[in-house]
Amino acid sequence: MITHRDFYINGAWVPPAKARDHNVIDPSTEDVCAVISLGDQADTDAAVAAATRAFPAWAATDPAKRAEYVKAILAQYEARIEEMAQAISIEMGAPIDMARSSQAPCLPWHLENALEAFKEIEWVRPLGPHAPNDRIAVEPIGVVGLITPWNWPMNQVTLKVIPALLAGCTMVLKPSEEAPLSSLLFAEFVHDAGVPPGVFNLVNGDGMGVGSQLSHHEDVAMISFTGSTRAGKAISLAAAETLKRVTLELGGKGANVIFADADEKAVKRGVIHCMNNSGQSCNAPTRMLVERSIYDQTVEAAAEIAGKIGVGPASEPGRHIGPVVNKTQWDKIQDMIEVGINEGARLVAGGPGLPEGMNRGFYVRPTVFADVNNDMRIAREEIFGPVLSIIPFEDEAEAIAIANDTPYGLTNYVQSQDGARRNRMAMALRAGMVEMNGQDRAAGSPFGGVKMSGRAREGGVWGIEEFLEVKAVSGWAAE
Repeated sequence: MITHRDFYINGAWVPPAKARDHNVIDPSTEDVCAVISLGDQADTDAAVAAATRAFPAWAATDPAKRAEYVKAILAQYEARIEEMAQAISIEMGAPIDMARSSQAPCLPWHLENALEAFKEIEWVRPLGPHAPNDRIAVEPIGVVGLITPWNWPMNQVTLKVIPALLAGCTMVLKPSEEAPLSSLLFAEFVHDAGVPPGVFNLVNGDGMGVGSQLSHHEDVAMISFTGSTRAGKAISLAAAETLKRVTLELGGKGANVIFADADEKAVKRGVIHCMNNSGQSCNAPTRMLVERSIYDQTVEAAAEIAGKIGVGPASEPGRHIGPVVNKTQWDKIQDMIEVGINEGARLVAGGPGLPEGMNRGFYVRPTVFADVNNDMRIAREEIFGPVLSIIPFEDEAEAIAIANDTPYGLTNYVQSQDGARRNRMAMALRAGMVEMNGQDRAAGSPFGGVKMSGRAREGGVWGIEEFLEVKAVSGWAAE
């Protein structure tokens, strides 16, 4: 079992100000896999103070030098790839093959993309030809609090820490207490990369503790949060006291619109995407909207595909899905499956309870409901588990109306061979992202949503700009 009670503050590992142990549970076995400590106000204050002291020098560091430190973090990851994959797998239940191929590689993917986008930042530029003595400068916002979730731990840590470092901000990271091991390892990467003391700090804690303390702290200029919409609202209210900038990447209820002319792999692609990471992705396409003429065959195919998805321990190799992260999440998913049954949706795959042959671990049966309407709770609430709702539609206009009838607006999906229709759908759907015909968004594309999905943009130039302030200057002396 791993024991790691220390926090990373001002370039060193330091014990907590007050002992407060927290058990990290392996969701595959329900056994304790690690013990960490949860931070107190004194720990948060110490981390913020270290970041505050380090800010002037880091903000003044040449941008090229900051990029060199970031490249050194990448070198540390490349030397310890397997450790990162193992940490993610045991802490949140990602099957080890997925941890190696998808979860851990989020770090180099986003880091390299951020370095490329960094080249496009103009730190001082002319306002325009009409104002030859005016300049627009961009500067780091200050000390930032970074609060990250457990479902894609390195994805979110990298999308926040790396742009903040490049922008010239100093920071305090509070990773999820459910999945802290990968972030503790990441802190080792930062230390061994030689990042100056106080620039990056890590304090473990929960939302009500360290998360709330960062949100209220008068010396924190910005909070970047990824997590639930409920928590995002609470952070916004707390941050309003000190007029912080708040960027939120929250929940989703993605619509996957499948037209009759969709390619033959569209249904399989949609089901597998929904179930990937045990359904614990905010951009999962959990509502499958299907044109009426192919509805029955699509329901049958989706049920068959879901029925073939294996469920097993994270430690075992293979293409199965693992457990969900904890008992609280498992109970919520089970409750929502029962809600779907009670609401009158037709259960065509999976259902309540543990998968056959399992009596330990937080495993969920890949579940598909048909004959869902958009007023049902299973169509409106984020379940965050491997549960798919299939909804019929008659025409393009109805598909748009159903897809947009949601409090969320993160990612929507369109499957059609008609290019003009795809383009119309992309412009009509109220979402921060639209992916069509299984084509992923390219490197440098921003990730983020609208409405109750939050309005942050992470990745690419946009992800760096989130951490920058704009300064307008007049009377600039000609060179």
